[in-house]
Amino acid sequence: MPLEETQKALFLDRDGVINVDHGYVSTIEEFTFMEGIFPLLRFFHAQGYLLFIVTNQSGIGRGYYRLDDFKKLTTWMIEELEKEGISITSMQHCHHAPEEKCTCRKPATGMIDTILLTHNIDLKHSWMIGDKQSDIDLALNAHIAHTVAIGTNTIENSEYHFDTILECKAFFEENQDTIV
Repeated sequence: MPLEETQKALFLDRDGVINVDHGYVSTIEEFTFMEGIFPLLRFFHAQGYLLFIVTNQSGIGRGYYRLDDFKKLTTWMIEELEKEGISITSMQHCHHAPEEKCTCRKPATGMIDTILLTHNIDLKHSWMIGDKQSDIDLALNAHIAHTVAIGTNTIENSEYHFDTILECKAFFEENQDTIV
């Protein structure tokens, strides 16, 4: 039986990339999509990328909100993305507090490892977009070849850095050969 053909993927952090990071966002009322995220995701999807969200949610482990709160918000978020024509292939989360030293909390590769169990991803042609050093370090640790840092924080070892999702979207639209 032949192996499934590899697919390119776009891995995204949630807070600070998909939505505005207000700190431990756990309710629909607190959730605001980042400006430009819908067209950016549609653009990558149109280029043949599978879309994955990988997010640390230590607010659960710290007791700031419950896993049920996170699941309710995630269901709503996925439905809102679908209304915009965006299909998320899979969403992985780490609910552990940092001191638990788990294997799934970014920059550890547990969430990517889980995705790779069910999807044949071409990591050499895949991207990670994040707003924290741990996002870029996850990409490096998991051998995701291309990285984009978002925001005004200093983030090292990222291939590209944009202040906003809108700037990121504009760059890739103007430089489509970068991701084809």
